Amino acid sequence: MGIRQLVGSWAGTPAFVHGRHLDVLFANPMATALAPIYRVGVNLLRAVFLGPSVPALYPAPEAVAASAVAGLRAQVGVEVDDPRLTELVAELTTGSELFRRLWARHDVTVRAGGGRRVFHHPQVGELELRYEKFTISGTTQSLVVYHAEPGSPSARSLARLGAAASAPEAHG
Repeated sequence: MGIRQLVGSWAGTPAFVHGRHLDVLFANPMATALAPIYRVGVNLLRAVFLGPSVPALYPAPEAVAASAVAGLRAQVGVEVDDPRLTELVAELTTGSELFRRLWARHDVTVRAGGGRRVFHHPQVGELELRYEKFTISGTTQSLVVYHAEPGSPSARSLARLGAAASAPEAHG
């Protein structure tokens, strides 16, 4: 409950929590405004490989896909016989040639800290954001927080996105 309250209180900062199979467990309104795939119940792998909106969202969708697969391998660790993982991999292997290729590479990437991601947002244009990823102590969950360089064009665009996301018609 504490993480939900914390993330929910960040009105101008996109943040979400995902589980070990990359299911979004909680997302604040800014995260969902940034990318519709960041909403409760969405599996990020399904969204990346089977969803229609991801290629338009990222300028380098294959790099995002490779990162997602390598991140999944890191999340599940040695528990490759996990039934939920087996089911997810079978579904994605059947539905995506790109997933098949990336999964066969066996890349593992542990994202300690974070990185950089560029979004093509339909309302505010290009956003170059940093992200920080934190493991939630005592769980198999991760908190992901996006932020822009202070004073940058992306910071201004993120502020516009936040204003649009918090407008009354955005919730109605």
